[in-house]
Amino acid sequence: MEHTLHIDEEHPRHLVRSHAHEGDIPGTVYLKAEEGDDTLKGSYGQALFPVPAEDPNDPLQWGNFKKTMILIICSLYSFLGNSAVLGPSVYIGIYAGEFGVTASKASGLISYPSLTYGFGSLILVPLYLKIGRRPVMLISLIFFLVGLIAASQCTTFNGLMAARIIHAFGSGVCEALPVQLVNDIFFLHERGKRIGYYTICLCLGSTGPLYAGYMLAGGYSWRLYFYVEIAFAAALLIMAFFFVEETAYKRIPPGSARQVPIAGRSSGTGSIDTPSNEKEKDLPQEHIEYATPEIPRRKTFLETLKPWGAIDHESQFFMTMLRPFTYYLVPAVLWVVTTYGIYIGLGALAFNYTFPLKITAAPYNWTQTNSGLIAVASAVGYFLAAPFTFTSDRVAAYFTRKNGGLREAEMRLSVMLPAMLIAPAGLVVYGLTAEKNLHWIGYFVGVAMDQWGSYFYFSFTLAYAIDSYYSNTSEMLIAMNLGKQAISFGMGIYLLDWILEHGFAVMISGVFMGILLANNLCLLIFMFFGKRIRTWTSKTWLAKMHKASITQVMTH
Repeated sequence: MEHTLHIDEEHPRHLVRSHAHEGDIPGTVYLKAEEGDDTLKGSYGQALFPVPAEDPNDPLQWGNFKKTMILIICSLYSFLGNSAVLGPSVYIGIYAGEFGVTASKASGLISYPSLTYGFGSLILVPLYLKIGRRPVMLISLIFFLVGLIAASQCTTFNGLMAARIIHAFGSGVCEALPVQLVNDIFFLHERGKRIGYYTICLCLGSTGPLYAGYMLAGGYSWRLYFYVEIAFAAALLIMAFFFVEETAYKRIPPGSARQVPIAGRSSGTGSIDTPSNEKEKDLPQEHIEYATPEIPRRKTFLETLKPWGAIDHESQFFMTMLRPFTYYLVPAVLWVVTTYGIYIGLGALAFNYTFPLKITAAPYNWTQTNSGLIAVASAVGYFLAAPFTFTSDRVAAYFTRKNGGLREAEMRLSVMLPAMLIAPAGLVVYGLTAEKNLHWIGYFVGVAMDQWGSYFYFSFTLAYAIDSYYSNTSEMLIAMNLGKQAISFGMGIYLLDWILEHGFAVMISGVFMGILLANNLCLLIFMFFGKRIRTWTSKTWLAKMHKASITQVMTH
């Protein structure tokens, strides 16, 4: 009979008993709770995986308050970082007039920081593997804050571009770090919901144009938006310093070196008169008595505040920068890359670029202050999707029980089926509304439909990829960030030119909808053939290389 435990800060219980283990094929995990196994409340009766160490400093052993605070801080960072990049999109017309450039060139103040936002992880992720999550998070927040301060004071186009790139570079790690920390501190059955919470904050960052538009009435022109971001970034830096403890932890795999021999002891009633310096191999095996190593003490609060940690000499900084490019050959990772890139290119860029230009012109003639209201539609879409955050974990647990406790990575994917078609339909509605100048409600309905669907694809394709492949999660995240930002950049940099040449209906309702639908239909391929793909991929030279490169045993 399994033991259901609840961890709290006051009276921690160490969770150490679990028969959960991964099979020969990555993404297939045996989660049936055997007699004596520990389980957590809300684990749907599944055994704990990864199996935690008997060490209170293991992040899996931390209390719910600490874990929740880390998740909240990282999620807020994702919201701030994303909103800082996208919010000024409503100022494209203002920037064009103030700096004497075309609207297309002014849109580069959004496109190039967006690209940097993704490519910053190419440096910062290898760095947090080398020196730790905590110091890199603090360093990135400082870059973020300095860039925002500089942007608020710029008087030239090139100066503003440089400042925007600096704060985008600093905050770029906030897309990789939350997922890494979820992987570090939460068990497998908890990850889908936690990644969902982070995704909500990341997606809500696209509502930045709403706040930016209304801040024009504050009397500080476009600069007020940066002032507000500065205040929140400074508060977040303080919170991170006090609450985000280092989560990197080298966990010994269960069953290996959990006990140490005591020289000169016998497992029988007698004793062996053996010098303590005699080699263990000289002792008869049946006469060696083993003892469990002493459990370390929990670090004090002051010890957790050290802004630096131990350097991981096994981590290869430059190889960690190069190896992520090989993950584009892994089908599940490539699907995440295209999913994020297309949805960001469509939602975060296409909608935010085109709506202010359409809604301030005839026949709508809205004021510039109201041009960011399309973010309300995004927020509505995400809030309507939020109640489904737990669904992938719940559905996966249901199918795991039906499968005799054997969990397959694909078991969470069926919850995405409605989103597969609703999101592309939203693009059709938006594009036709813009082409034919229909009632403004059409813009909002189209965006809400698309963003509702994007939430499912953002959350659960990422969770699926992490579950389904031998990997260093950090390197996989680098590949995802680089790829999605490159795709979204490519879709957004000439978006206005394409629309002027071909029209809204052709580009958004036709071309972009077709691209999104093709990507979404890949869901069916992974649902029905995902395990075969995982089996084939696990036998390739690529999988062997990735598995051999793992230096931190944190998940599998």
